[in-house]
Amino acid sequence: MNRTIITYGGYFERFLATLAPKVVVKLQYIIALLETVDRMPTKFIKHLRDGLYELRIEYEGNIYRVFFIFDEGQVVVLFNGFQKKTQKTPIGEIEKALSLKEAYYADKQSRN
Repeated sequence: MNRTIITYGGYFERFLATLAPKVVVKLQYIIALLETVDRMPTKFIKHLRDGLYELRIEYEGNIYRVFFIFDEGQVVVLFNGFQKKTQKTPIGEIEKALSLKEAYYADKQSRN
């Protein structure tokens, strides 16, 4: 398995810039798994709804989430991320990711 990982809108990069270097290393490791492993463990990814997934990172008691979608089966598009501070993923963060997903597909369609 070899997926292509892309980002959309600069949200992921801005999130990445807020993280401690050791968290970034762990996130890069999980993204590398996403690129190469056919079936990811649920410890690292979870389907939320409407084709939206979350990449799950835990480091030194802190929990981080990055939203993404699969596009055309192989391409993984990374959207916004956040540090999780509650038991459930905040609905506002999910809605933001779903809006980014719609914008991504609209931009993609306008390019074709």
